[in-house]
Amino acid sequence: MTTPPLEDLRLYDVNEAKEILNLSRATLYRVMQSGRLRTVHEGRACRITAAAIRDYIALLEQEAAA
Repeated sequence: MTTPPLEDLRLYDVNEAKEILNLSRATLYRVMQSGRLRTVHEGRACRITAAAIRDYIALLEQEAAA
């Protein structure tokens, strides 16, 4: 089994993810609630993985191409 690159293991909080994706806080929460952007939880903390952000961007690109 290969270990993913370290940057793939990075967890972003909501504020960091909204800056990366250039979304408002409300829009980011709406996207997270819809399941289009995967999240992980540790206790009450909600985090977004680098892979989830990449997948969400890929989804947007697919929708734009359709």
